[in-house]
Amino acid sequence: MTRPILELGINPAEETIRLGPLAVRFLITGENSNGSIAAFELAVPAAQRLAAPAHSHDHYEETIYGIEGVLTWTVDGKPIEVGPGQALSIPRGAVHRFDNNGSRDAKALCVITPAAIGPQYFRESAEVINAAAGGPPDRAKMIEIMLRHGLTPAPPPSQA
Repeated sequence: MTRPILELGINPAEETIRLGPLAVRFLITGENSNGSIAAFELAVPAAQRLAAPAHSHDHYEETIYGIEGVLTWTVDGKPIEVGPGQALSIPRGAVHRFDNNGSRDAKALCVITPAAIGPQYFRESAEVINAAAGGPPDRAKMIEIMLRHGLTPAPPPSQA
């Protein structure tokens, strides 16, 4: 059995993808790991909320490792603060989102196993979020992108 040859290198995606005020920088993509893992750095300025809808994914786990500041991840309705040196594993099927509720910028390492999502999802999402110019992004377009990349958007919260 012949093993596929991977081109080894550091930080295969030498781009920073800006989704409004958020920034994503891939460190490992599925193409660089035979699909076993994707890892990206997520930078979230102070007092920023995630513009995309809360979501789940059935085809991979997501592990978050805090580097700087604190991000509040809401997983199946439960808020969990992840700070430097702390890790959170989000299981398949769990509805989740994140916000930076603090006064400090935050940075986290996000690890996807297996690598079912990559930079293209974030590039497409960035187009919709950036086109909104600080307003709410087009929800229908965001949902279409999410579904195409294997994410299941959660229904909007009730306005009771």
